[in-house]
Amino acid sequence: MKFKPVPPAPDDFAYVARVQRAVPLVPGTEDDCCARLVNRLDLPDRDAARTWLTFLRALELAEETPSGYRRTDREPAVAGCREAFLNRVFAADAVRDALAAEGPLTADAAFEAVRERVPAWERHRDTEWTDAWRERVANLLDWLVLLDVAARVDDGPARYRLA
Repeated sequence: MKFKPVPPAPDDFAYVARVQRAVPLVPGTEDDCCARLVNRLDLPDRDAARTWLTFLRALELAEETPSGYRRTDREPAVAGCREAFLNRVFAADAVRDALAAEGPLTADAAFEAVRERVPAWERHRDTEWTDAWRERVANLLDWLVLLDVAARVDDGPARYRLA
């Protein structure tokens, strides 16, 4: 199963552990978990919390049980999260592969490289789909940097390359 929601990458990886610690050990409803994340992390709203909760599931740091959501026993570590990110987050591997094939890319160029991977139903559902997916690819690139898969190139406009 591939997960699509990707929050903006934090400035440092320690924030991922902080988000995981905000998820309860005892399963709670999605609404309860989202309210808890909003309160403990100063997230702007429940949508941001829901995105983080789903993203933590992709990283195998949280799970959905019949009783609700709970954090897993898995310790947040860059290597484990990197593997889960590339295997379980939709288009993360495609963005990495675009960097490998085409060299340093801007976020817009990376989006163009993976544009065909966007499901047709999403293209038909929203006429503004390219804006959402450009933002998504930019978030994927920032996560690739945070997880030591890619690096930012410092000359000129923001570009990314494999690390």
